[in-house]
Amino acid sequence: VSGSISTAPPQTPTPGPSPVPGAPSPMAVELRGLTKLYGRHAALDGVDLTVPAGAIFGFLGPNGAGKTTTLRILGGLARPSAGSAAVLGHDVQRATNEVRSQVGFLPDVPGFYPWMTAPEFLRFAGRLFGLEPQTLEARVAALLDLAGLRGVEARVGTFSRGMKQRLGVAQALINAPRLLLLDEPTSALDPIGRKEVLDMIAALAGRTTVF
Repeated sequence: VSGSISTAPPQTPTPGPSPVPGAPSPMAVELRGLTKLYGRHAALDGVDLTVPAGAIFGFLGPNGAGKTTTLRILGGLARPSAGSAAVLGHDVQRATNEVRSQVGFLPDVPGFYPWMTAPEFLRFAGRLFGLEPQTLEARVAALLDLAGLRGVEARVGTFSRGMKQRLGVAQALINAPRLLLLDEPTSALDPIGRKEVLDMIAALAGRTTVF
């Protein structure tokens, strides 16, 4: 990926050249000159991008364009070679656990414990975030409804790819994140499964930022 992308309307002044650590920002995602090198290969080459809070942003590109690399950097799983990346107004390289707890992430191929049911898996994920039992149960019920999995008692190992993707999105929402990072959430799905996942994402409009 190279060049500049912005979701801000033309009349809106662009932010400064680099995020200020700790400063409030109306942008959920800010990339400034983001570069990632693997040897001599540039996976990202000076990318500038802003995504306003509350947007559902489609980050598109061919295989190998650097989409996953960008998401890994935003999630703190990789470091940039140059430039900066910020989530929720905080530089990702200096982000605290408090900031990271406000971000949800779904990888391209999410992993599950096949012997768990959907409610058990969501409870497991919620406990990792230290959610109080009453809060956790309310979120599990709401997310099962959102994912169309309420009443499904089968173990996750028997789920279709589409059901697993919807459960993966639900798991990424268990901490009620302000920013949701999705890596190709409709990859390898049939048309019905793709529509179900896209409908689920569309239902998040106004509730969180999706990238």
